[in-house]
Amino acid sequence: MATAHVVFATITGNNEDIADIITEQFQKLGVDVTESEISQTDADSFENVDICVVCPYTYDEGELPEEGMDFYDDLQDLDLSGKIYGVAGSGDVFYEDDYCVAVDAFSKALRDAGATQGADDVKINLEPEDDDIKTLDAFAKKLVDQAK
Repeated sequence: MATAHVVFATITGNNEDIADIITEQFQKLGVDVTESEISQTDADSFENVDICVVCPYTYDEGELPEEGMDFYDDLQDLDLSGKIYGVAGSGDVFYEDDYCVAVDAFSKALRDAGATQGADDVKINLEPEDDDIKTLDAFAKKLVDQAK
């Protein structure tokens, strides 16, 4: 059975919703999954699972979540070779060029740590709507397929 860890950072609750949707889909697909808030999570927990997922928000003009900086920095020291990763986060298109840049940053950090991207990054404007839920379900399924 594949194992996964879904880590989220949230202010408004949107990214917790995204993490919940992904976690629920993993459970439906038979994955042993853990979900946790980023400030309560050690990055090296990703070394113990097959699938690593981060759901970050982008703050203000392209800032990473303050409470997620230790996690982000610690990713730089990990060897996640053989792990599959995915990043899905919400943002606000109001910020134009800075829209969801934390998704890009975490995706690059995981790739730099040696993990293999298992599904395209997902960027959601504000809270997840019905179409976004379908996208997130497909995202989770693709990650599971890549982990097999």
